[in-house]
Amino acid sequence: NVLLWREWLYLYHPQVRLRCQKGIPPSLRGRAWLYLSGGKVKREQNSGKFKELDSLDGDPKWVDVIERDLHRQFPFHEMFVSRGGHGQQDLFRVLKAYTLYRPDEGYCQAQAPIAAVLLMHMPAEDAFWGLVQICEKYLPGYYSAGLEAIQLDGEILNALLKRVSPPAYRHLEKHKIEPILYMTEWFMCAFSRTLPWSSVLRVWDMFLCDGVKIIFRVGLVMLKSMLGSREKLKACPGQYETMELLRALEPHYMQEGFLVHQVLELPISSRDVEREHRVQLKRWRKIHGELSYKSPPRMHGAHAVMSAEPHTRQDLRQKPTIIVQYPLPSDTQSEFARVKKRSTIRKAPNPTVDIPNPYALPADPKPAALNNQTQEMASSNQSNHPPPSLQQSHLTTPENTPSSDPQPPQQSPNLSPQPSPKPNPAHPTEIPHSSNPAVTVQPLSSNTNNSAHLTDPPPTTDSTPLPPDDTPVNGNSVAAPRVPGLRHSCESVGSEDTYL
Repeated sequence: NVLLWREWLYLYHPQVRLRCQKGIPPSLRGRAWLYLSGGKVKREQNSGKFKELDSLDGDPKWVDVIERDLHRQFPFHEMFVSRGGHGQQDLFRVLKAYTLYRPDEGYCQAQAPIAAVLLMHMPAEDAFWGLVQICEKYLPGYYSAGLEAIQLDGEILNALLKRVSPPAYRHLEKHKIEPILYMTEWFMCAFSRTLPWSSVLRVWDMFLCDGVKIIFRVGLVMLKSMLGSREKLKACPGQYETMELLRALEPHYMQEGFLVHQVLELPISSRDVEREHRVQLKRWRKIHGELSYKSPPRMHGAHAVMSAEPHTRQDLRQKPTIIVQYPLPSDTQSEFARVKKRSTIRKAPNPTVDIPNPYALPADPKPAALNNQTQEMASSNQSNHPPPSLQQSHLTTPENTPSSDPQPPQQSPNLSPQPSPKPNPAHPTEIPHSSNPAVTVQPLSSNTNNSAHLTDPPPTTDSTPLPPDDTPVNGNSVAAPRVPGLRHSCESVGSEDTYL
């Protein structure tokens, strides 16, 4: 039995987390992201929803803004390098469908990089549901009007920085640099427009598995690395220099090996994030009042997403995204017939058709089947003249026999199944013929020593005559043509009785 994804995630969650920390293989990254984010379940529970939204016309105000932002997303990537290409078309479809799916939120420019990264790893429909899960479960309220959720998370980041790197926290407080000034693009785009591409993929692997705490850890590592020592603080004595430093992060700190190691070593958990969230929310309410947009609760990772959205086995069934149809064979029978016996493959017997040579030579043999008329005549002759039993004859070789005039061959008018009579030397004895020409046994003159001679039927209509027999039959006789099938069959038979 195949376990459900939720059950499997419960049993082997440490192994899943470890695999995401090491990096998901590129061939499985798109499917893994869809399962981790819960987009697979969302798509199956809303089958046909994306096609319905895609067929509708979007809000003109959002459509105009989306079209202006298409060429700004990864302009050097092969999917989005050309205006009107398939990458930009799919990106427009995903963003327009989201504005129709969530008209209260509409479109935010930070959603375009998120959707573009998803489109690089999955089809448009899967990317749409992945975007829905990120906006609703992982980063709720980030893209709503007023950006209150991102401002609240900025205060959480500042409070966590005070515990992780006090020098950096004091420096930012000294120059009155608000978190919203430097962390908006980091968090809203999930570092997709800040880090190198290899680091973006590793961060997203961990982010979709463990939730928003990974985004907080990456931000804390960047601040600690850039502002965590006195030497670095001396290089940015004012607010302008500090902001320029945070906009141009050093490449060494953004490399995959260094960044992933520092993120995993940082002691910030989901509980720490939620604790600071409650503290900052109370502070926000005292200063600004209630939030204008009430976002749904945030899910910290795939485990929480699966627990909040129960699913069935039907929701997780596999559907191929690429279907290859092979052309049907013209012949109904397969070329090879598989035989289970001895695990061999035997070629199926194909009927061979004898095609006559249009440029045949006179010496070439005739084809087996000439035409239908010839086959019908042969079958009728065989049915009218069944092959009788061979008669007994006394045969001797024609060697050392005196020559005499041969008698013309006579055929018996009627043959009946009677005992074989003794051969009469005065009359020739003939073997009844069937459809094929028969052989006639003719006795010699009276002074012969009980000898007989085999004579052939009249020559056929073949254009190539048979060679004459060079063995004399009688003294003044003419050599008769020999039967091809009986050539060398009666030589050196002897004077004993022989059955032909």
